[in-house]
Amino acid sequence: MPLQSTLSGRGSGADPNGAVNTQSDGKSFEELRNECLQKGVLFEDQDFPAASSSLYYSESVPVDIQWKRPKEICKDPKFIVGGADKTDICQGQLGDCWLLAAIASLTLKQEALARVVPQDQDFDRRYAGIFHFQFWSHNQWLDVVVDDRLPVVRNKLIMLHSASNDEFWSALLEKAYAKLHGSYESLKGGSTMEAMEDFTGGVGENYETKNSPENLFSIMKKALDRGSMMGCSIDITSSAESEAKTTTGLVKGHAYSITGLEEVNVRGKTVQLIRVRNPWGQVEWNGPWSDESREWNYVTAADKSRLLQQSDDGEFWMEFSDFKKNYDKVEICNMTPDDLTNDTKHKWEVSMFEGNWIRGSTAGGCRNFIDTFWTNPQFKLKLEDADDDDDVCSVVIALMQKNRRKLRKEGMDMETIGFAVYEAPEDEDQLGKDFFRYNPSKARSRTYINVREISERFTLPPGSYLLVPTTFQPHHEADFIIRVFSEKKAEAIEMGSNVDADLPDPPPPSAPEDESDEEKGLRRLFEQLAGDDQAISVRELHQMLNGVLSRRKEIKFDGLSLSTCHSIINLMDVDNTGQLEFQEFKVFWEKMKKWIMLFLAFDTDRSGKMSSYELRSALKAAGMQLDNRLLQLICLRFADDKYDIDFDDYLTCIVRLENMFRAFQVLDTSQRGRVNMNIMQFLMLSMNV
Repeated sequence: MPLQSTLSGRGSGADPNGAVNTQSDGKSFEELRNECLQKGVLFEDQDFPAASSSLYYSESVPVDIQWKRPKEICKDPKFIVGGADKTDICQGQLGDCWLLAAIASLTLKQEALARVVPQDQDFDRRYAGIFHFQFWSHNQWLDVVVDDRLPVVRNKLIMLHSASNDEFWSALLEKAYAKLHGSYESLKGGSTMEAMEDFTGGVGENYETKNSPENLFSIMKKALDRGSMMGCSIDITSSAESEAKTTTGLVKGHAYSITGLEEVNVRGKTVQLIRVRNPWGQVEWNGPWSDESREWNYVTAADKSRLLQQSDDGEFWMEFSDFKKNYDKVEICNMTPDDLTNDTKHKWEVSMFEGNWIRGSTAGGCRNFIDTFWTNPQFKLKLEDADDDDDVCSVVIALMQKNRRKLRKEGMDMETIGFAVYEAPEDEDQLGKDFFRYNPSKARSRTYINVREISERFTLPPGSYLLVPTTFQPHHEADFIIRVFSEKKAEAIEMGSNVDADLPDPPPPSAPEDESDEEKGLRRLFEQLAGDDQAISVRELHQMLNGVLSRRKEIKFDGLSLSTCHSIINLMDVDNTGQLEFQEFKVFWEKMKKWIMLFLAFDTDRSGKMSSYELRSALKAAGMQLDNRLLQLICLRFADDKYDIDFDDYLTCIVRLENMFRAFQVLDTSQRGRVNMNIMQFLMLSMNV
């Protein structure tokens, strides 16, 4: 009797036709702007007020800051002057150079820029002091509105600003991004790739050219064909080297973009070339394959005409081997299918899941903690079709923790995260401890690290694989999303997502003349407590069970609660009298003995408690299967602060669950459908939580 939870692990895709409104009153940018125009007022954002709380959360504002609108700062403000480009991005007092570098890269990809910075706004036509920007966040696009009051000191912008005093798109973009994360201070420290992903919905990969895979050229060529954004840089050893020019015309500590990869034939040999662009629009490589180099004389006229444009525009070709010698890092932001233009040659296939690590149930930690590792969320991937030009499957797996930057003001920061990939057996649900004890991983993240997203590229033979995302330490809570990018469509499912029970009807109780010695002893005790009606009430059941169980030395507990006994009567009282007759009690006692044996099997240290992480196994042995969300709910209800469940709570849990499944079993089809649509509330009522 399967139950389908509405809290599925698979997330919904971002709406390609629009973004989700984020304002607390639910109104869109257009609705808010129209209201202001009709009233003749300028918009003031109550969700992100012009106040110190929007600037800092851990310190007081260091100087006398005022908030001013652009029309109060200069006479004729413009949203964008002459197109958005790198010169529009000048760092202010905030340590968010990672964000600025991403904005600079964004200006090189006009389609992505047009989405992040909508062009339907300026300081002239329909100006109402309100602007909006769009960011990708956890598998959906968000539309973030802000008013145009900006922090200034002595009439000068103190945060991100343009080199032109009358241009404000970049300052307003930074304000919207700060609002998304709770404050300007929340933007301190980060990686360029983090913001590039938020501007595109893509997934990032990082490569060190001196320690890169042999097929790096092929990886980058395929990424470019799929519309990915790519950048590269040369490391610096000190701040003095920042943007220092080398003898070959390259600039250290500077972000370049990669705009092309080609193969040409030179004297019968294939030469791999890469085209790189300096965002400055000048200062180019002067080595082999540069604009004026002799190497171009050895290619066909058609290739030369197709590839070479001799002008000092900041864009140049290099041989790929020279590129790897001179550059140190390559960043690839792989675009998702919904963010690619129609003329892109190929598109990635993407599977996406949302999940969470909850202490006591699904926060099992890494493989070092084998007793709890298996309780982490598990996802199965089926890679059936190999890549077009190979017999293996290329996949990029990206694990992202959610909302951690916004949670900084509550004292939380990035968790240390990673993942492992195992070869999966067929037709298995959530895999248990023994599987991970005896089976090594087939692939895993290179390290556990406290960043927002960790991603790795793998080549795996076609087959079924199990993906296990984890925090490094157990009991650490966080929400996450997993995205799997593959060249060919891959089937992906969340393990442990079924809600089901196998509860056969118990055998009829034995006749009085056939009772065992144990049953005869229980009958005598039962008759002492029962009245003339030969049935016991809740309080009499409470007295009887505590008396019987207290004599069993293997069970350590302080006694059953009245609440547990109420649940037992609800389960066993078939004639709805509110009491138990002895025949009903005998059926319950057979269940009780089985449940006691299960509890003792998981009370490994004989402390009278079982680990809440073992509850899934105990329930499965009792014939009940819950998905991760319901299991998390139950563990939050019954586990103590050490993630243990005592015998009374264990019994309450298992009795109420059987009550729930029995109640579901008697519903007709239409009623079951309604329960399926609201299984969480149904369980909460059944569990009294």
